Amino acid sequence: MEQNRILASYYIETAYPLEHAAEVMAGEQSTGTFISVPGETPELQEMHGARVVSITELESVDHPSLPGAKVPKQSGAGAGYRRAIVVLSFPLDNVGPSLPNLMSTVAGNLYELGEFSGLRLIDLELPDAFANKYPGPQFGIEGTRTLSGVHDRPLIGTIIKPSIGLHTEDYGPLVRQLAEAGIDFIKDDELCANPAFAPLEQRVRVVMDEINRVADRTGKKVMYAFNITGDIDELRRNHDLVVKAGGTCVMACVNSLGFAGTAYLRSFSELPIHGHRTQWGAMSRSPLLGMSFTVFQKLCRLAGVDHLHTNGLNNKFSEDNATVARAIQDCMKPFLGGYPVMPVLSSAQWAGTAVPTYEAVQTTDVIMVAGGGVLAHPGGIAAGVRSVRQGWEAAVQGIPLADYAERHEELRQAIRTFSK
Repeated sequence: MEQNRILASYYIETAYPLEHAAEVMAGEQSTGTFISVPGETPELQEMHGARVVSITELESVDHPSLPGAKVPKQSGAGAGYRRAIVVLSFPLDNVGPSLPNLMSTVAGNLYELGEFSGLRLIDLELPDAFANKYPGPQFGIEGTRTLSGVHDRPLIGTIIKPSIGLHTEDYGPLVRQLAEAGIDFIKDDELCANPAFAPLEQRVRVVMDEINRVADRTGKKVMYAFNITGDIDELRRNHDLVVKAGGTCVMACVNSLGFAGTAYLRSFSELPIHGHRTQWGAMSRSPLLGMSFTVFQKLCRLAGVDHLHTNGLNNKFSEDNATVARAIQDCMKPFLGGYPVMPVLSSAQWAGTAVPTYEAVQTTDVIMVAGGGVLAHPGGIAAGVRSVRQGWEAAVQGIPLADYAERHEELRQAIRTFSK
């Protein structure tokens, strides 16, 4: 890739000839508009115009995937809608190493163009100038393991439940039980940031008092991801509350803050940033709209998150296991020479999902966040934590879950409760 160019790959669907559709994309997102204008010289186009790098034709379909698409005037009924992979190249000088302006260029107005009945950004390659501007994850996998004291296995975590509605005084007993149970990681739910009935400042104080008290006794300090998502002018104050209390992680809802807001948090953060992907379904659920997780995780890593939600296998949401496994594997691939980020598995996770997860991704460099899989274990919270660890032990050792459960009561109880 040329060092002064940005490469963006798209999956498109159109009733127009593919070459025409690709040129419309390139023109719309660089020097062109619907008609030539004064000043649009060949020299300007050469320096600042987007280029069509390649077009790979795929299948055709009879009906448009999205409403509102136009068809060529000369097109007859039944002409069909062509699908293809289109790669465009944009000059870095148009954008500069800027996440907000990158998004305006590689996404921008493309999704609204009438020539397309489907368009999805599926990959992105960036020049080194972005790495020089954005340092990326500060802690990543190794830093998270150092702060949590967990090595050679996944971090076992949970989410505060109920997601919203607990009052400040309700947090202490629950966090105490979880810390005493030996859990590695706890996170706020994304719904709970700074509500009047459990203000962040009070919640941080209550939670960290319990975590520090247990740590003084056991030597193990739980990592707690406080949801500090808020308006931009609140981020530093919220972050500093956690640092002052001795916390070791903050959580940010990336799509709520935006990539620039997340990068701003990274610019002063002294703690790992736990990246949540709220609103992801709106960006991804249609296969011919939005963007792929391959692109999203690169942007999140560039913005500086240290952990990133990928969904979990056998989840309660719409993504199938192959999609989730690919998301986890995407996070493991080097980007811009590094940028290590720790995948976070969540949604209906319990001891039994460890086996298919390990079979699919062959790594323990993950945080498995089991809400009900820990909190609703029939043997109690401590048994829930042990059961998830036992599930991973069976997975890594290649022992069938039922066989391993014969020697581990907590796992046996989990199978009876959650496998239904």
